[in-house]
Amino acid sequence: MSYTPELKELIKVVEQTRSERVALKKRGGEFPMMSLQERERMLTYHPDYKEEGRRALKVGSSKGYRVAHEFADILEAWSRVKPEQVDLSSVAMETDVLIIGGGGAGTSAALLAAQNGAKVIIATKLRHGDANTMMAEGGIQAATKIEKDSPYYHYLDAMGGGHFKGDPDLVYTMATQAPSVIKWLEELGMMFDKFPDGRMKSIHGGGTSRKRMLSAGDITGAEIMRTIRDEARNHQDINVVEFSPVVELILNEHGQCAGALLYNLETEEYFIIKSKATILATGGCGRLHVQGFMTTNHYGATADGLVLGYRAGVEVTLLHTVQYHPTGAVFPEQAEGLLITEKFRGAGANLVNIKGLQFVNEREPRDIESSCCIRECLERGLGVTTPTGRVGVWLDSPMIDMLSGEGTVQHEFPGKYILFKRYGIDIAKEPMLIYPTLHYQNGGLKITADCRTSVPGLFGAGEVTGGVHGENRLMGNSLLDVLVFGRIAGENAAVYIRETAKDGRLTLEHVTAFHKQLEAAGVPKDRVSPMLLPDYTDPEVRKRQLTSHYIGTLR
Repeated sequence: MSYTPELKELIKVVEQTRSERVALKKRGGEFPMMSLQERERMLTYHPDYKEEGRRALKVGSSKGYRVAHEFADILEAWSRVKPEQVDLSSVAMETDVLIIGGGGAGTSAALLAAQNGAKVIIATKLRHGDANTMMAEGGIQAATKIEKDSPYYHYLDAMGGGHFKGDPDLVYTMATQAPSVIKWLEELGMMFDKFPDGRMKSIHGGGTSRKRMLSAGDITGAEIMRTIRDEARNHQDINVVEFSPVVELILNEHGQCAGALLYNLETEEYFIIKSKATILATGGCGRLHVQGFMTTNHYGATADGLVLGYRAGVEVTLLHTVQYHPTGAVFPEQAEGLLITEKFRGAGANLVNIKGLQFVNEREPRDIESSCCIRECLERGLGVTTPTGRVGVWLDSPMIDMLSGEGTVQHEFPGKYILFKRYGIDIAKEPMLIYPTLHYQNGGLKITADCRTSVPGLFGAGEVTGGVHGENRLMGNSLLDVLVFGRIAGENAAVYIRETAKDGRLTLEHVTAFHKQLEAAGVPKDRVSPMLLPDYTDPEVRKRQLTSHYIGTLR
């Protein structure tokens, strides 16, 4: 669906101010950055700061902690199985390391575990690679330009971007391990954007003090996933079990994690995989549609790992914040919620309102950008209304060609250029309509810098964990996070099975104990988790993502 005549008239207003805004950039000028006080005031418009959207947990290791209702609903829920009816003596498969999740964190963990001598099974809910990693677009941060940047500046940017609430050990590990991750990816065959002389191209991201954003067009995550998935699928010690979500972790009599109970989506049968170590790498929560927002996330992103770890006794941390990406598509209708990478703003595209006026510097951190968009639309009334009643602001992508030369948009953003062309929109000539969309789970299960949880033998990596990004993640640190900590988890799991793991009787007693807490708290028995897959047959749920029909996540 191309822009309607009414929207095309509004685009003319954007065009009238574009030349002046481009000229300002070419002179080295820019819309002013906010002061710390202005940022603090602006955050009152952010969904994370709406207290009515949260409640205190009544059960579990983080009892009393206030989280979004959507998180509380899945954490305070009954198991999908009755633990006393599960035959724990019937083991379908055994392995050294069981990895739950087949995205970037899980696959990189598998490679490092196998490299360190372990036999590995990756169990994934959908297909191997159906994950948010595949859908990440803009880039990956790493301080590879030593003469202008260093992990020191990367650390400061990440800590500051997260409002200094991140775990210093985790942030230090991420920043210092970043250059080695880039080297590893290149050695595996990843194709980064480069200049003709072989130097890597890099740009700014929101909240960064140096240009350290490395990319592969606007399909960086897909290129990373292609690279590591191919490597894993050709490794003799890595096996993949697809369409089999985990519904419970299994412990042994020594209190160590000893595998999991899985559900085969095709045969509708439960089965057990026994392991000496287990890694949770299940990703994020977008399909919970926290506070009713649309999402960029893949179909299976229902925060299952939070449920599994929490039920086993792992605390959650920083789960009171989630990230709303400032630029999610609101037109055309079929693309609602679709991620429009921050790389567009890094390349120079302004956010402008219905009057064609820029209202925020495009390099502010994501929570500030989102807050400004929400304020512009809901309080100031300067948003643009779509034919389906959505509201948004313009992301002026044609500026990029005017700043960097004709053809830049098509070359640097091939994924989005082709996708919007399908709907009759040329984003090199027409701006995109955007609004904040649920994007990333800032918090999660508590881990140490070596990816251990409080449950022996249970490790965590990637978006299912919390502490790396504080209360707000900077662009490019998610792809880095999953690879840094995926690799660490895989390596340490292999060490654990050699030095610490014990064999013993399998048990689901932790689930029985959790059920007793639920009963004491009066939690309704029809509330079960993990969710596994979202239910878009419910009209109230369905309209959060698409106004009239749901066609699945566009890639």
